[in-house]
Amino acid sequence: MKILVVDDHVLIRQAMLGVLKKLRRDAVVLDASNSKQAMQIIANHPDLSLILLDLTLPDRDGFSVLAELRQRYPAVSIVVLSAVQDPANVMKALDLGALGYIPKSAQSDVILNALRLVISGGIYVPPEILARGEVSISAPRQPGGDPSGVSPANVGLTGRQLDVLALMMQGNNNKTICRVLNLAEPTVKNHVTAILKALKVSNRTEAVIAANNLGWKLPTTPKP
Repeated sequence: MKILVVDDHVLIRQAMLGVLKKLRRDAVVLDASNSKQAMQIIANHPDLSLILLDLTLPDRDGFSVLAELRQRYPAVSIVVLSAVQDPANVMKALDLGALGYIPKSAQSDVILNALRLVISGGIYVPPEILARGEVSISAPRQPGGDPSGVSPANVGLTGRQLDVLALMMQGNNNKTICRVLNLAEPTVKNHVTAILKALKVSNRTEAVIAANNLGWKLPTTPKP
C-alpha cells in the first residue's frame, strides 16, 4: 500500500511516517512539501492508494489541490490533515471529495482509527466538529422509532440507489458514477435527488455523513 503525505512541515511528515507504519507494516510512505512535488510524485506512482493532504501549502491553496486530485485521480482516497478545525473547512473538504478530515492535534490512535475507517469505505469527521452541531445530520426516523434501527428499505431506497450512494461515499462525482454503473447522467441525478430526499438532507456531503452515522452496510461496487 502506497501512501503520500503532503505537508510543508518536516516534523509532521516524520510523525506521520511512524503512524502509517502502524497502519500497515507493508506501507510505502512517500512525502512532499508542496503541491508541485506532490503532483510529480503522484504522476510517477499511479498505484498510490491514499493521500494525506494539508490545506495550508506554501505554493498553492489546499482546496484547489484537493479539487484537482479528485478530478484527475478519482480512484485515490484523499484525507485532509489540517491544523484548522473550522466546521466550514470540514464541510468544504468533504464537498470536494475528501473521505476524511483529521486534525493534526489528534492522538496517533485517533488518526489510525480514522484512516482504518476510510480504508474500509467510511467517512471520518472529527467528533468535536459533529458535537458542535454544525455538521450534525439528523437521521431519518421511523414513526416512534429509533434512528439506529433505520434501514435503507425503511426510507425507500432501491438497490440501484444504494449503488449510487456507495459510490458517493467513495467521493465520486456524477460523471464517474455514470461510467461505473453504465447509467445516463440524468438517471444518476434522479437517484441522487431521491437519496437526498430519503435521508432528509440538502446535499451530497450531508447524505454521506448521514449514511455513515447510520452504519449502513452498502453494496460493494467497483471502484472507477
